[in-house]
Amino acid sequence: MPPPSAILRAKIDLAGRALRSAESTLWRAPGPRRRYRDYLCTMHMVIRASVPLLRAASARAVELGEGELGEYLDRHAAEEACHDDWLREDLASIEPSAEELLRRTPPPSVAELVGAQYYWVLHHHPVALLGYVAVLEGEAPSPALLEHLERGTGYPRAAFRTLWRHAALDPGHRDGLDRMLDGLRPTREQQAAVGTSALHTVRAAAALLRELAGEPPEVLPCT
Repeated sequence: MPPPSAILRAKIDLAGRALRSAESTLWRAPGPRRRYRDYLCTMHMVIRASVPLLRAASARAVELGEGELGEYLDRHAAEEACHDDWLREDLASIEPSAEELLRRTPPPSVAELVGAQYYWVLHHHPVALLGYVAVLEGEAPSPALLEHLERGTGYPRAAFRTLWRHAALDPGHRDGLDRMLDGLRPTREQQAAVGTSALHTVRAAAALLRELAGEPPEVLPCT
């Protein structure tokens, strides 16, 4: 039997075509300067929820007697601290009205991506959050993509600091999550929760990127 992390990665890889396609569509679309600005704004809306979500999941894990899971979630919350501030600084380097943009009501697509995790954490099991983390940190942006975006937008390197940092950090976070998941030895039900969360995250993130690209969402299978 493959380890839980291998099963999870296989599920993500199978479903990931839609997410990779949405990313390609976004960065091929016309108007790269405005699209990158909107991307930073939207990612801030998503990432500012990371630490509160991880802490909520950790507290729930402790309630359920899942100390190892709670400790991992706490450590990861510390690792994710201030990443929303990085995005705010990147956006401010290219957009004078950055703070006004960030005060906008987040669209339903953002709430769908993040909000489902709160439901699973609070009303099912916090282990589900590992599927969300696995998807969002599973594919670090490549240097080639970042250089392409810098050339295409003409924005300074300061506008891309968060993406360059994640290109360096995400591979280590991915490996750490895989080791933790395998050591956790999740039950069949817990593995199903992680997989369900991961597949939802792929679908919701792909829909969000297509929305940013101005395209209708792709219809994806539920499992």
